Amino acid sequence: MNSPQPDPSERFKPNATREMASMFDDVSGRYDLLNRVMTLGQDVAWREAMWRRVPHAARTVLDLCTGSGSSLTGLSLVGRTVLGIDVSLRMLRAAASARGGGGWTPRLVCADGFHLPLRTGSLDAVTVAFGIRNLRPRPAALAEITRVLRPGGRLVVLEASVPTGGPLAPLARTWIRHAIPLAGRLSPDPSAYRYLSRSIFDFGSGEAFESDLDAAGFTRLESRSLLFGAARLWVAESGSALGQKATAHAVSVRSATPHGGKAVGSGVEHARGGEGAEGWRLLQAITSLALAAALVWALAVWVKVHDHLPLTPPQRAIGWGLLVAGPVFFSVRGAVLALRWVAARGAGGAFR
Repeated sequence: MNSPQPDPSERFKPNATREMASMFDDVSGRYDLLNRVMTLGQDVAWREAMWRRVPHAARTVLDLCTGSGSSLTGLSLVGRTVLGIDVSLRMLRAAASARGGGGWTPRLVCADGFHLPLRTGSLDAVTVAFGIRNLRPRPAALAEITRVLRPGGRLVVLEASVPTGGPLAPLARTWIRHAIPLAGRLSPDPSAYRYLSRSIFDFGSGEAFESDLDAAGFTRLESRSLLFGAARLWVAESGSALGQKATAHAVSVRSATPHGGKAVGSGVEHARGGEGAEGWRLLQAITSLALAAALVWALAVWVKVHDHLPLTPPQRAIGWGLLVAGPVFFSVRGAVLALRWVAARGAGGAFR
């Protein structure tokens, strides 16, 4: 006899720590694989963008809602203490088995995000990747993050969001609403992916989160849209020791550049201009073309097996639409980025 599926609505309750722990325990085995599928392989690049926003000088860094530890690798530096905290013990076991122990290996702790076992002002930076929308009520979670951050500490948040504009927004919303729950059928707990889809729409495009950041006393330094709004990246600083916010945003503050015009100590690195931008553009082009090839392969598999899958007619139509449109979109995007890279290289060569 099949056990009853959990009710996803229970996970939307305030302080639903037990429900979150149970859900992530159930999906821990295939969590990373399904993340690759649902983000079309882009979550790796998004995490790298998050890592670059953590100041190099940060000596104590917490990755909150660390899950299987996918965000820990890029945070680890010699001389830096990295903590990974999550409510799911099975997720943390997966993280521990993947990273071993000793040396500067991240320290993993099973704890509630609303009651962090850390001293006030003990952290230089906090990162949260795809977890902030699971912390309800969010103002209470931000208050706890504020407590453990030192004055002027850095908060970097990466979160899935709902695209609100642009020609691809309807396709992205369809993907979130239908393809994610469909992919969840490969999981031991399909209800977890129905929850995931609903929680992204509940989070929206991030305006409410930005208001919560402001109310918690953070100064927003950067807000960046990723993959046409399918995800967003926020960078913020906690208030001063007096509880005051900075009088200027990062865009109006310039660092001194004594070393050949390169900003020193800003802690926020942007891949804009010069060889860094060219390399980033080339990487995006290669990633897009690789995704197009992977989706072509997935389409070939789909053609062979779709008649044998237990899908409803609307689900079959969605599957055809996504697997036909996906390769076209990423092929065009990869070609455009590659052409821009070639043009940039040619323009740069004229001045060398």
